[in-house]
Amino acid sequence: MKQTFKHRPELQIEAEFSGEKPPVFRYRLSATKIGAGKNPKTVCAIMQNPSYACVEFADKSVQVLERVVFEKEYPEFEGVERLLIVNQFAFIQTNDFAGKSNQVGGKNDAAISNALNEADIILVAWGKDNGFLDRKNVIQELIEKQKDKVVLQTSRHPSRVIYDGFIEQYRT
Repeated sequence: MKQTFKHRPELQIEAEFSGEKPPVFRYRLSATKIGAGKNPKTVCAIMQNPSYACVEFADKSVQVLERVVFEKEYPEFEGVERLLIVNQFAFIQTNDFAGKSNQVGGKNDAAISNALNEADIILVAWGKDNGFLDRKNVIQELIEKQKDKVVLQTSRHPSRVIYDGFIEQYRT
């Protein structure tokens, strides 16, 4: 039985999935503080691939990012009221992810681009190791189109968080 996690309190959660039942791809998950302004300061976090997080519940990685952005008082995230989570692969899989081209998802690059356009801060959140070089290069090109935005990275995968030193300046 998988362990489930709750979304952090006081957040409104929205998700965009593919149309199959059950869905095969999750393109976007957003967490917005209840009472946020009309154009909230936004972080776009790019992770590897979605697990089981949805509107009703989080997974460990999503919960960690919600804590980091909204609760841990990192100066980089001061005033942030919305977190957009996208993934280099939209294919929903928790274990033994392979990172094949058919796991990218037909709408995924557009979803990533849209989230990056909406963001004030970009957080590359797959940790230091990314064995999917072709996808990493595509994501890098999308990030490079975002002029004058702060780009940060996590020191490790969010599911393996150690909060001290977790957020770093982005290095390609």
